[in-house]
This record gives sequence, structure tokens and C-alpha cells, in this order.
Amino acid sequence: MHIRNMVTGDYPKAYALWMSITGMGLNPLDDSKEGVDRFIRRNPDTCFVAVEGDKVVGVVMAGHDGRRGHLYHVAVHPQYRKQGIARRLVDAALQALKHCGIHKVAFVVFAQNEDGNAFWEKLGFTARDDLVYRNKVISEMTRIDP
Repeated sequence: MHIRNMVTGDYPKAYALWMSITGMGLNPLDDSKEGVDRFIRRNPDTCFVAVEGDKVVGVVMAGHDGRRGHLYHVAVHPQYRKQGIARRLVDAALQALKHCGIHKVAFVVFAQNEDGNAFWEKLGFTARDDLVYRNKVISEMTRIDP
């Protein structure tokens, strides 16, 4: 198993991986092939996949706005968990963001994702109770749930 930069050609396997994860929240615009391609082109050095043979077994998409880094769709196939793959993916993304001059990262985890929240706490990420997460949809979309 090795980790490398994600490319647009990884999309079908990454999408299949995301769909295999219970509770993964995807939408048909941002998470479409075109949406992910746009993100990878904007962030070519900060998105990674874990690959074993011809299988994508893990993904992290990371990007930044010049000030803060953001992590998206961190996932490892259930059969490959507890092997340090997610930690290695996150470390690769954090190092790439640091190389870009980014000093802090943020991301969203669903409150009911107990395994995910336990993972992030184990890595030293803290929850912010002083903030309210807000968003506004500017293009109609529907959420894709597996």
C-alpha cells in the first residue's frame, strides 16, 4: 500500500469508496466528477489516495484559501481500517498544506459519526464549542446518501 497524489482518474474508485462508507454525506454538484476534478486542479499537491494494487483504499481531499486549510472526504475502506492508513493520509495532507504556508486546518464531521470523531480526537484535533457552523446553498442540490 502506498500513498500518492490524487488525480482526476482516481474519481470512479474514490467515489465507490465514499459510497461504501456509512453516513458519508455527498452531493451531486460538489462531489460529481466535474466538481472533484475542479477541486483537484485547484489543489493538485494537497489531495491524496492510498492505493493497494489497482484499488483506492483511502482518500483525503485537502485545500486552502491562502489562510486556512480544509479537509474533505477523509475515508478508508472498512476492510483496510486500523492499519494507520487514515493517519498517513492526514499526515500527507497536513504536510502538503504546511508546505503551502498554511498553519491551521478545519473540517466538518457529522456529530453522529462516533468513529470519525474518535479518530480525529485521537489525532489531537479539538472540537470548537464557541462556533456555529453556517452555510447557504446558492445552487440547488440534493444530498447523496449511500
